[in-house]
Amino acid sequence: MKTVIKYELTINKAIRSALSYGTPDEQLNEFISYLGRHIGADRIYIFEDCPEKNITINTYEWCAEGVNPEIDNLQSVPMELIGWWYDLFDQEKNVIIDDMEDIKETHPESYELLSGQNIHRLVVAPFRYEDGIRGFFGVDNPPDTDSIGLTLFLDMMSTLIISMIKIRDTHNKTNRMARFMGYAAFAQIYIFIHYINVQTHGYEVIKNADNGFEDTTDGSFEIHIKKLLKNCCANEYLSKELAFADIDTVEERLDGRASIVSEFYGTAFGWCRGRFIPVDYDNDGRLLHVIYCIESIDEQKERENSLLSMAQTDLMTGIYNRGHGESLIEQSLHNKVKGMMCIIDCDEFKSINDTYGHSVGDDVIIAIAHTLQNVCRKNDIIMRLGGDEFAMYFPGVTEKKSANEIFERIFKRTEKLNIKALGDRRITLSLGACFYDGIADISYDSLYCKADEAMYKSKKQGGFCATIYEP
Repeated sequence: MKTVIKYELTINKAIRSALSYGTPDEQLNEFISYLGRHIGADRIYIFEDCPEKNITINTYEWCAEGVNPEIDNLQSVPMELIGWWYDLFDQEKNVIIDDMEDIKETHPESYELLSGQNIHRLVVAPFRYEDGIRGFFGVDNPPDTDSIGLTLFLDMMSTLIISMIKIRDTHNKTNRMARFMGYAAFAQIYIFIHYINVQTHGYEVIKNADNGFEDTTDGSFEIHIKKLLKNCCANEYLSKELAFADIDTVEERLDGRASIVSEFYGTAFGWCRGRFIPVDYDNDGRLLHVIYCIESIDEQKERENSLLSMAQTDLMTGIYNRGHGESLIEQSLHNKVKGMMCIIDCDEFKSINDTYGHSVGDDVIIAIAHTLQNVCRKNDIIMRLGGDEFAMYFPGVTEKKSANEIFERIFKRTEKLNIKALGDRRITLSLGACFYDGIADISYDSLYCKADEAMYKSKKQGGFCATIYEP
C-alpha cells in the first residue's frame, strides 16, 4: 500500500509539473521525465502504433544520466517482433519481466532486441483508445517493488497518457486546420501543395489538381512524388525533377534559403515550377517540415519568351538584332567554332530611299532579310547590323567551294525579288567574307573588319559580287 501511495503522489506531482508547460508535446515529455527522475529507472518511453503499416513508433523518451537514448533507433519497430506483448494486452495483462534471461528461450527475438539496450528488467502497459490498443508505455530497469503496486502504477499511467495523447491530437488537429487555412492562399497559385515531415518522410496532400483539398498520409513522400511526376512531367525532365524532390537532401539544399525552385515542362500543364519552402525546425535546429508545391508558369514563360524575343530581334525584319547577333558570333569564336563571316550590303540603297521613299526602302530591307533567312541552315547566324547592312556566320564553312555555293544561292534568290513599287529596277547585293580556322584567337570586331573590307572591294566591282578576304 505504501508503494501505491508513493506512486500516486509522484504521479500527481508529475501532472502539476507537466501542466506548467505550454504544448501537449512538452507536457508529455515533462510528465515522463518527472516520473523517471523520481521513481528511479533507466528509461521511460511511449510507443504509438501504426496498424496500417504494422509498426509501432517510439514517440517520447526519457533517459537517466549515462543511459543511451534509443528513440532514433525505434521509429519503425515491426509489431510482430513483440507480438506476444500484444497477446498479453488482449488479455488485459501487462508485460512484467523480472529477469530478461527468463525470455531468452521463449522469445529470442525480443530478448535480442531488449538485451541489446542493456535492459535487465522491464514493465510495459498498453493504453487503449476507442476499444483498441493504441500503443504502450514502458519502464526499463525499474526499481524493485511489489507486483501489485507496479501493476496499479502502470494502469494509472496508461490512463493518464492516453488522455494526454487525446489532448495532443486535438491540439495538433486544431493547429493543422489553422495551418491549412493559411495555406489556402497558396491554392490560387499552385496546382499541387504538399506538407512534408522531413524527418519521417510522411506527407499530407493539401491540394492536388484533380480533387482540390485532400487529406492523406498513405505511404512515403518518395513513392507519392515519383507517381505524381511520372504523370505530369515530360520524360526529358523527369530525372532532374526526381532529384530536386529528394527529401533526403532538401535540408542541406534549403540551408539559409527562403525557398528553392526547379522548372520543368509538364505534359498536362505546360511549363511548371516546383518549389520547396521551409516551415519549421525542431529544438536542435533540424528542419522538420517543408511545403512542396508545383505551379503552372506557362503564361509567364510565354511572356518571358516574348520579351526575350523582342530584346533579341530586329523589329522590322524579324531576324536577330545587332546586339544579340554579335553576342552569338562572339560565343562561337570563343568556343573555337570554325566558319565563315559574311557582310552583305544592298547596292545603291540610298538612291532607292531618295527615289521611292523610305517605306519602299523598308520593303527592300525586309525582302532581303527574308531571302537571307531562306538561305540559312538551322545553326547559321543572321542579323541586321543597321540600315541595309546584314551580317551572317556560317559554322563549318571554311573552303572557297562551299562559300561560293552559298554566295550563288544568295544572289539567285535576290535576283528573283520583285518589289512592285520599284518597277523594273532590280535589287543587287555586294558581299564580303572572311574565314575563321577555329585555331587562332580572334575577336568579333577583327573578323567583322576583314569581312567588311572584302565587301567594299565587291562594291567597287558592281552588283552581285562576292569577295573573300585575303591578307
